[in-house]
Amino acid sequence: MFPTKTDKARDELQGRQRTLSQRERALLLMADGRRSLTDFSPLFASRTEAEQAIQALVLKGYLQDAKAAAAAQPAAAPTQPAPAPTADPIQISTSADNFDGKRSLATTRMFLFDICERMFVRRDPKFALQMRDALREARDRQVMLTIAALMLSEIEKTAGPERAESLRERIERLLPLAETVH
Repeated sequence: MFPTKTDKARDELQGRQRTLSQRERALLLMADGRRSLTDFSPLFASRTEAEQAIQALVLKGYLQDAKAAAAAQPAAAPTQPAPAPTADPIQISTSADNFDGKRSLATTRMFLFDICERMFVRRDPKFALQMRDALREARDRQVMLTIAALMLSEIEKTAGPERAESLRERIERLLPLAETVH
């Protein structure tokens, strides 16, 4: 299944009244009909948890299968396929960075916004917009980690696992430490 947003989901994301949790809203922002359950799984503790979250949003009418949505729409006139974008090498400085600043969600959010602008705006503007919207909504560490994981999975596909790992390490240095519950 490749979940995509319904009109109800778009209303939820654009409206001032929020009925879903931040995590559910993040899923809605990321559901674009191109990502499968496998793409969402790293964002959850298990594949089963990811599947349950997506199915719950389907049952509530926020998500639908992209194939079902395409079948329901009237057939459009065939168009010329857009030329495939050329893949420019991704340039990110990986110099030894001694960040001595305070760990905070705000610092992490700004770093993720920067990654989004540098890595996705030209290559995948729709994904960049989704990530910026998700970052604006992020209010806690777990949601920030969810968004970062999705961005890093895309970076790994285009720039390789070494680049994604170096960014993952930087994000971990910026995020506030997880609270321990006794």
